[in-house]
Amino acid sequence: MSDNQPQTRLDARYSDEKATATPWSEAEKRLSEAELFWISTVRPDGRPHVTPLPAVWSRGALHFCTGPEERKARNLDENPNLVLTTGTNLWNEGYDLVVEGVAERVTDDARLHELAVAWETKYGPFWHFEVGNGAFRHGSGHAYVFSVAPRTVFGFGKGEPFSQTRWRFTREDH
Repeated sequence: MSDNQPQTRLDARYSDEKATATPWSEAEKRLSEAELFWISTVRPDGRPHVTPLPAVWSRGALHFCTGPEERKARNLDENPNLVLTTGTNLWNEGYDLVVEGVAERVTDDARLHELAVAWETKYGPFWHFEVGNGAFRHGSGHAYVFSVAPRTVFGFGKGEPFSQTRWRFTREDH
């Protein structure tokens, strides 16, 4: 878990009377355990782009990988701001998380080795990556790895009680 503790606030406008703010440690656990995320980036012409992908929570940030020629990588070249979303598609149960941040490319081979182990541990042998020249290697291709330290995270508790918690990180945290 991360040592960076965000400002936590329950938004009463979107929460039941009995709701309480979700602790950051619980949100961080959910981010760590989530298997599928939806990444939202912006194309150079301003149109949105959304696609699913796996991600790994490590050292207080989400990490994902993508081929350098893929739409999301090309979007991030122009604008590194993004949103990663995870949760359930149910209305009356579960918990959704929306992470806003800036993608930063990870190029340090030692760090990439750590992340490659984390991917394979979480997702299995199909997600085995070799590391070289600041990227993951998989078969004949390679993938860039990005780190997203949260700036703001929204948590949506669904069911009894409905709640909306916001965690905001200060600039010193990132």
